[in-house]
Formats: sequence, C-alpha cells, structure tokens
Amino acid sequence: MLLYEHPGSPYAQKIKIALREKSIPFTVEVPDGMATGRTDTPFVAANPRAEVPVLVDGEIRIFESTIIMEYIEDRWPDPPLLPRSPEARAAARIIEDVCDTQYEAVNWGFCEVLWFKRATGQLAETLQTEAARQTIVLQDWLAERLGDAPWFGGATFGYADAAVVPMVHRSILYGMGPKPGSPLAVWHERVRERPAVAITLAEFEASAARMADTVAAFGKGGKLREYRDHRLEWMVKSGGIEVVLAGLRDADIRFPWPNPG
Repeated sequence: MLLYEHPGSPYAQKIKIALREKSIPFTVEVPDGMATGRTDTPFVAANPRAEVPVLVDGEIRIFESTIIMEYIEDRWPDPPLLPRSPEARAAARIIEDVCDTQYEAVNWGFCEVLWFKRATGQLAETLQTEAARQTIVLQDWLAERLGDAPWFGGATFGYADAAVVPMVHRSILYGMGPKPGSPLAVWHERVRERPAVAITLAEFEASAARMADTVAAFGKGGKLREYRDHRLEWMVKSGGIEVVLAGLRDADIRFPWPNPG
C-alpha cells in the first residue's frame, strides 16, 4: 500500500498516525512534480486535484484526507479509532472538520508570511497578529471539547486526536501553542509519547528543518502555492486580499482543479 504524501502536510500526518495506530504497513512517496502543474504523473492520475494525501490500496485510489480516514476505519476496524455511539462519532468528525478547515487555514496563512514572505511590514504584522488571535479561539474551542478527559475520544486515543495533533503541534512550533500546564498542553505532551505520533512528528520536523530549501524551490517559479477554499477565505477575511491580488498578478499562486482554460 502506497501513500502519496508530504511530511509537512497536516492532512498526510493524520493519515500516517491512523495507519500506524492500526499497525498497517505502508510506504510513502512524495509525488514527482508536486505543485508544478504537471498532469502526466501517476499521482495526478490518482487525484486530479494534485493534492496530498492519496492512498493507493491495490487498484483502489482514494484522495481527500477525511475520506481516506473513513476508508481506513472501514477497511481495518480494529483497533477502532472512531467511538461506538453515533453522537461521539459525530463529535469526532466535527473536530476533524474544524481542524481541516479553520485551523489548517490559520497555520497555513501564518506560514505564508513567516516563510514565504507574502507580506511585509504592517501587513505582515496584521496577518500574524490575526493568526495568533484566531489560534487562541480555536485552541479554546478544542479545550472545551477535550474537557477533563485524557483524549478527545474520552478514555482512549482516537480519530479526533489524530486530526488535532498536526494542528496544535504546528502552532507550538510557530510560538502559538496552548499555555504551559493547560489541559490542551498536557494533552499534547501525552499524545507525543505515542509511537505512531512520535514517528510522524519526527518526519515533519525533519522536513521543517529543510524549509529554506522548500521556499527556494517555490521562489524559482517552478512550484505554486495553492490558494483553495478555507485558505483563500482566511487570507481575505484576515486583511490579506493584497496578497491574493499580488499572487494573481505575479502568477505565483494556483487554484484547485479544474483549472481555467
């Protein structure tokens, strides 16, 4: 079984955590030509959106991380990551959705300023301040969902925990983590000790250490950052519409498939 991924993708990270928690063997591959607009690769044949992750299980090709997570749970139900009751399963999926949309967009937008220098001066300060403010809102919301339980699923690690890990961990690396000693910070320390999480985060941190090379590759014009749905919304609502307009003018951003003619 093959997983097309990038170690820096939070969507790929949650998939790898789920597979490792279930002790499912898999190999990983960073797609050739990723973010370049190429359409002649097996990766794009499997996912016309040209987004990671993509799971290849024999003849089956599955993209979109939530659908992959559900496939893993259906295909390998033991040990379960989703709780049994309908209401608890719905709660886990709500947490995943918020992490995949609102939370990922904040982290992504912060990265656009911090690493890709899409904004400077007052605009950069505005966007980073807004990212920090929204991160607090999201972490407070997650802390309410966690409550006094050790895991988001209650007594056992589960589906929601796998979705939250990449988001909170990246916030911490950006200096926007939960307050030390808070329930969410304690949860993060606990979850990092799980082998599936530790391996996945180590892969991410190794990739992050090479971030300067990644930025340089985009700067050469061969790769384009994807401004999709929640990411585009975040940049506009947080005061960065100038960033989007500059990306359109300079043709150094892209939008999801199908592409304009």
